[in-house]
Amino acid sequence: MSDANKNAAIDALISAGQFFHSRGWVPATGGNFSARLSPDRLLMTASGCHKGELSRDDFLTTDLDGGIIGITRRKTSYETGLHTQVYRAQPGTGAVLHVHSVANTVLSRRQPSVQLAGYELLKVLPGITTHDATVEIPVFDNDQDIPRLAARVDEHMRQHPNLAAYLIAGHGLYAWGDTLVQARYRLEALEFMFECELQEKKS
Repeated sequence: MSDANKNAAIDALISAGQFFHSRGWVPATGGNFSARLSPDRLLMTASGCHKGELSRDDFLTTDLDGGIIGITRRKTSYETGLHTQVYRAQPGTGAVLHVHSVANTVLSRRQPSVQLAGYELLKVLPGITTHDATVEIPVFDNDQDIPRLAARVDEHMRQHPNLAAYLIAGHGLYAWGDTLVQARYRLEALEFMFECELQEKKS
C-alpha cells in the first residue's frame, strides 16, 4: 500500500475514534482498531492510547500474526490476537473495530448471547435482507489468555461463516467488515440495537 493510502487509513481510524468517543463507546484507553493495508500487513492502534485522541504516532504496522514491522518503542494492544484471528478466518476483512459501550457491556454480562429481532438495521449485517429476521450475537467469556479466547472465537466462526460481530462478557464488542466504512456501519447499527435492547429491559 502506498504512503497516501496508509495515511488515508490512519485518518479514517482517527475519525472513527473521535466519533466513537463522542458516543461514549471508547472510555479512557478502552477499545482498539485495525485496518488491512495489504494481504499480509495490518494497521493497528498501539497499546495505551486514548481512541478519541489518536494521532499518527499511535499506529503500528504488523503482520498477520501481530508482529510489529519497523522500529518503534510502542507496543501493540494486548488483544491484537483477536484482530488477527478475524483477518485469518475471513480473508476479505478490511477492518476490525472494538469498543466498550455501556449497552454492550451490560448486555454481555447478563446473557450468553444477544438476540436481535425485527430491527430495520439488521440489514447492515451479512446475509440479512429484511427486518423480519433474528440475529444472534454470541457472547464469549472474558479470558486474559488471548490465544485461548481467539481459538474459541475461531471455532465458532468456522460453524457460523457469516458472523460479523461478537461480544466478550463485561468487556465489549468486536465488529468487522470488508471495508472500514462497512465495519463502522455495522458497529454503529449494533450499538443502536443494543441500546434499544437495554432500554426495553429497563421498561
